[in-house]
Amino acid sequence: MAGHSQFKNIMHRKGRQDAVRSKLFSKLSKEITVAAKMGAPDPDMNPRLRLAVNNAKSQSMPKDNIQRAINKASDAGGENYEEVRYEGYGPGGVAVIVEALTDNRNRTAANVRATFSKNGGALGESNSVSFMFDRVGEIVYKPEAGDADKVMEAAIEAGADDVETDENGHTIYCTFEAIGDVSTALEAALGEAESVNPVFKPQTLTPVDADKGSTLMKLIAALEDDDDVQNVYANFEMSDEDMAKMAS
Repeated sequence: MAGHSQFKNIMHRKGRQDAVRSKLFSKLSKEITVAAKMGAPDPDMNPRLRLAVNNAKSQSMPKDNIQRAINKASDAGGENYEEVRYEGYGPGGVAVIVEALTDNRNRTAANVRATFSKNGGALGESNSVSFMFDRVGEIVYKPEAGDADKVMEAAIEAGADDVETDENGHTIYCTFEAIGDVSTALEAALGEAESVNPVFKPQTLTPVDADKGSTLMKLIAALEDDDDVQNVYANFEMSDEDMAKMAS
């Protein structure tokens, strides 16, 4: 097991579907509002907003919710969210990046710092771990999009850099700058993606055992449960044996 996306799949399988969905919609709405405020409120004129809206649709977020989030960007008395990134180390020396959208930096920083401390980690300085990651585009397709060969061929044609396929589907990576062009080309070949996002992709992975992995999972879950936190990235991997130990 590696990275963050598989961990999210485990969390979904553990239940709490309604609570997870409500929190997901809240995070998607916040991203839509910020994207609309930073550019035009029209997805066709605003690439970041287009990505945010498409991701919301892929999670079955109602159209009314999406439109309300766009409208909030022009509300005179609406919240002003600021993009903030935190970096630190989790159990076993795992590097962790936390992306947040907040209307109160002091509150968010205090909460993130406390979460690290309570779960065997430590918050670091800016750029203390980001050099271990690459900023890239991540385009995710469900298994039904096609077999590995079909997706690989489409990715190559679209100008992507890498493809990872497993039982959960296909994850396609491209340069951060090319995310719009590559996702558009892939949509023409494979249909609409499950998600399209800029992400921090680990350059190398840090092995962790079952004990440290269990504490690391609690750290990531607690961070993702924070209303201000949008994304969490970590450069860890676990063996199947340790995963089995953790599940038992």
